[in-house]
Amino acid sequence: MRSDRGGRRTKRHWTQAFKLVAVSRMSEGENVAVLGEELGVRAELLYDWHRRYRAGGAAALRSIGGQPKGGAPGFEPPMAPVVPPPGAEQRRIEELERKVGQQQLDLDFFRAALRQVREQRRKTGEPGGEGSTR
Repeated sequence: MRSDRGGRRTKRHWTQAFKLVAVSRMSEGENVAVLGEELGVRAELLYDWHRRYRAGGAAALRSIGGQPKGGAPGFEPPMAPVVPPPGAEQRRIEELERKVGQQQLDLDFFRAALRQVREQRRKTGEPGGEGSTR
């Protein structure tokens, strides 16, 4: 909320198109805190829009009041194509490649650890060997 000149708190309203652009940018992997700051919207509200969009599509993001201005019920204003910011796709690819690399390292570590545990069990499971540990 923001204050007007009389010191009263006023609620801010965003258009459906604005919300759709914000949700689209979130879906492309933009940092939500930075996006919220840029758009002047709290991160919690962006997450709420994203959740509502996933649950009900564009209709779930209609402006307050039920039906969009200047249209009949069910009217959907034409959407301009959402263009990701320059370099966003490449940053997202690099981020995902880093995650895949880290997951591969984790898998290799756990495979080696499992191999060692199995070797220890084989050695201790022989007749006359020490008892196995958990």
